Amino acid sequence: MDELRNISRPAVDMQNVAFSFGSDAGSFELTLDCLKISIGETVFLAGASGSGKSTLLGLICGTLVPREGVINILGTAINSLSGSGRDQFRADHTGIMFQMFNLLPYLSILDNVLLPLHFSKTRKAAAIKNSNNITSEACRLLTALGVDPEEFGHQKTRDLSVGQQQRVAAARAFIGSPEIIIADEPTSSLDEDNQAKFMELLFAEKQRTDACLIMVSHDMRLATHFGRVIQLQDICSTRSGKLMS
Repeated sequence: MDELRNISRPAVDMQNVAFSFGSDAGSFELTLDCLKISIGETVFLAGASGSGKSTLLGLICGTLVPREGVINILGTAINSLSGSGRDQFRADHTGIMFQMFNLLPYLSILDNVLLPLHFSKTRKAAAIKNSNNITSEACRLLTALGVDPEEFGHQKTRDLSVGQQQRVAAARAFIGSPEIIIADEPTSSLDEDNQAKFMELLFAEKQRTDACLIMVSHDMRLATHFGRVIQLQDICSTRSGKLMS
């Protein structure tokens, strides 16, 4: 992991990328000439529905593969990896906060936070290095993000408020110190006061790990927190008979 954190290489480097769903005249298509994001950088990607936000995140994460171009993540051309190789690379190096959180309702809060470590020896080793054992690291993250693990740790996530679920999702993304954190509309379910509190906690943890933070949102009020703001329409072009988010 220390090698991948070398500041001389970008976290994200996309060149001449073209992607499409389907092959008929009404299929969705996205093209992007160049996108570079540095290690440790905070980037806000803004765009309306249909601007390609979710597609771009899928390409960065390796869940989608372009038909043309190169996508280098931490120096690795992920579009040249096999499907299982992309899955493992994502598990090792990327923490993801989903718009709907995607917490498992039948697991406890602690087990939800620890889940990524079952798929990545790299992140498990980093978590142990941070706090001597993985449970201590999960508790540290929950505490830092405003959830008391002694009070809530063994509760099921379905019993939490929306704001608490969001913070658990953030702890899950950060555990094991992945180099890249991707947040897909993570504050869309929160009111303005809780948005502000969450962003403060999120950036405090980002500062500690020096992760690259990429957030996608249509809410421009959040953009002031970020070092760089990119309008998707300025870097991507899309064509579709049916708009994609």
